[in-house]
Amino acid sequence: MKKTAVSLVLSSGGARGMAHIGVIEELERHNFEIKSISGCSMGALIGGVYAAGYLKEFKNWLDKLDKLDVFNLMDFTISSHGFIKGVKVFNEINQFIGNVLIEDLPIPFTAVATDVDNQKEVVFTKGKLRDAIRASVSIPSVLEPFDWNGVSLIDGGILNPIPIDRVQRTEGDILVAVDLNAIVNSPPQIAKQKKTAREQKKEQNSILKRIEFREKWEHFFPKDKLQKEKLGHLSLLDRSFDMMQNKISQHTIQKCRPEILVSISKTACSTFDFYRAGEMIELGKQTFNEALKKYDKEVIDYYKNS
Repeated sequence: MKKTAVSLVLSSGGARGMAHIGVIEELERHNFEIKSISGCSMGALIGGVYAAGYLKEFKNWLDKLDKLDVFNLMDFTISSHGFIKGVKVFNEINQFIGNVLIEDLPIPFTAVATDVDNQKEVVFTKGKLRDAIRASVSIPSVLEPFDWNGVSLIDGGILNPIPIDRVQRTEGDILVAVDLNAIVNSPPQIAKQKKTAREQKKEQNSILKRIEFREKWEHFFPKDKLQKEKLGHLSLLDRSFDMMQNKISQHTIQKCRPEILVSISKTACSTFDFYRAGEMIELGKQTFNEALKKYDKEVIDYYKNS
């Protein structure tokens, strides 16, 4: 059976970006062939790892992370540019992408970042994949900007959170876009899979881990006991960034409507919930399949009325 060609657009959205993995897996299961990818922030990371051929290994690594693992990947720094250096987490990510060049990838790939000095979008279609990803994921005030030939680059979601206009189209393809910042109903509770022996062993030490995690977290982000109802630093950044990305994404989608639009609720998880990989991947699968049903119905109705 001939595969249907797809040009895939993966949006920014922090930890919700793990849903991109589920979407990609379902595209392949339904006999679609991804011919090109454009991505922003977490979309650039997942799309780049997939284009490099290491999505399965990357997924396995993500799926093993718990709260303390995520926290330990945060190398905090006292800086006016961001409170996480990003060296630890990118040392892990670089194991999957190494020094591969974008132009050598088997799938055309584009990542977008933002030149904060000159206030313009930067589009990566060549050069080191790891540099493009590192630049694209640099959330302002959280992750330190990426120094690219003397230019400070930050998260592409600032200007183009769902880069539909940057994907390289192929003849006869369909456009599939994943929006992680959609204002839709909150997703249903995803059923948790049965714990593996490794997970059960880790859970036996969960009390100590949680205490250690809480102590570390509160050291960097102490609570104001008199004003508990107020948003914390991370929550405020998270919500503000989500609102901005949602507005830009809505405009982009209206301007260039994809054949299949996978809309993930912005409330599915917060930007930093990377320990929820299993849930987000399953959510990506479920949401894609709902969008596919709608697309299939529209195609059938079109031919019926032609």
